Amino acid sequence: MFSQLSDKLQDIFKDLRGHGSISETNITDALRQIRLALLEADVHYQVAKDFVAQVKDKALGQEVLRSVTPGQQIVKIFHDELTQLLGGGNEPLNLNKPARIMMVGLHGAGKTTSAAKLALYLKKQGKSPLLVACDLQRPAAIDQLAMLANQVGVPVFTPQTGQTDLVKVGREALEWADSQSGNVQIFDTAGRLEIDEVLVNELKRLKDVLEPQEILLVCDAATGQQAVNVATHFHEALGLTGLVLTKLDGDARGGAALSMREVTGRPIKFAGVGEKIDQFEPFYPERLASRILGMGDVVSLVERAAEAIDEEEAARLEKKFRTASFDFNDFLAQFKMLRRMGPLENILGMLPGMSNMKGFSVDEKQLKRIEAIVLSMTPGERKSPDILNARRRQRIARGSGTSVTEVNTLLQRFNQMRKLMKNAGQLKKMLARVPRAGTN
Repeated sequence: MFSQLSDKLQDIFKDLRGHGSISETNITDALRQIRLALLEADVHYQVAKDFVAQVKDKALGQEVLRSVTPGQQIVKIFHDELTQLLGGGNEPLNLNKPARIMMVGLHGAGKTTSAAKLALYLKKQGKSPLLVACDLQRPAAIDQLAMLANQVGVPVFTPQTGQTDLVKVGREALEWADSQSGNVQIFDTAGRLEIDEVLVNELKRLKDVLEPQEILLVCDAATGQQAVNVATHFHEALGLTGLVLTKLDGDARGGAALSMREVTGRPIKFAGVGEKIDQFEPFYPERLASRILGMGDVVSLVERAAEAIDEEEAARLEKKFRTASFDFNDFLAQFKMLRRMGPLENILGMLPGMSNMKGFSVDEKQLKRIEAIVLSMTPGERKSPDILNARRRQRIARGSGTSVTEVNTLLQRFNQMRKLMKNAGQLKKMLARVPRAGTN
């Protein structure tokens, strides 16, 4: 996410930090490079121009604090301005009764999936969401929403086959919603490959019937400059209340996120950060600004860990670590807990400084091969890895679709890890025997 922009900005700031003092010339040169980096990341030209001008005004108008270097102060100013560009703070949904949400956008942006993801998110927040299929142009979308609704355990309204009157469907959906016990209604609407007046007029009529509190534009973060035009057009026609950015995990440039908030004046409320149904989270401008500048996002990491990791299981594993009795059953449990938090590369990217490691990547295929090796062991072998002789290792390699060399490498690393834990435990015992200062 934003990898190209992040790499370039960090190089620029690294050069700035090397200067003992910051002059107008230093700042002008750096901001010229920043503007080019923003443009290459698909940030709208006017947005990039205005943003750089604001950073320059702040940078030249502030006295340098004694506790920081001039370069650090520029980074702080840039971080604060970037946070403001992205919206300042997190904007929650307006869920006042009747709490209706319209999802709009172009075909292929991810509206249907985002509607289901939003329903799951709200369900986790203690709400009772309802899903409504209003895409009469693509029958597959109705089937898709019904399937996803079943997956997340949420009631869904589907129109009769062959129905073409969107206003009628809207009214029928409202009657259905009244008969349900839900308290948030999410309407998935139709999209087109390109904006056209027929689509816009249909959505206007549906809006008049539904009178929704929220109209969220779902937009693919990888569409670049086109995303800005789409956002502007939908906002002028419908009066958007917020934006949902999808595929942020796969877009290397991400300039659309920096532009759409500015041109529409509407907040980015949610972001899709992966293909899985639970990879959907509220959008926090300050956290994203920190990630872009390589400062990590420890708050989001802790929140994700709290949601994915079982406290009792974590405590059990921690005890195993301390007593150096860690086996492959424990390894597998820890591996699964980590996987529940999402793609490992995304997780590690939330740690401060990790994005500064050029070319850093995690081979997900290799991780799956490691998991396959452990799963191919018997319960007894996982508990007592020392019994894994040559014949057993050959069987495990065949069962996991790997080579004996890969099995041997995993066992070697596992034994090294257990040895380190054992040494750490012995050292702790030795230190416990050492008399403290002031005692006999």
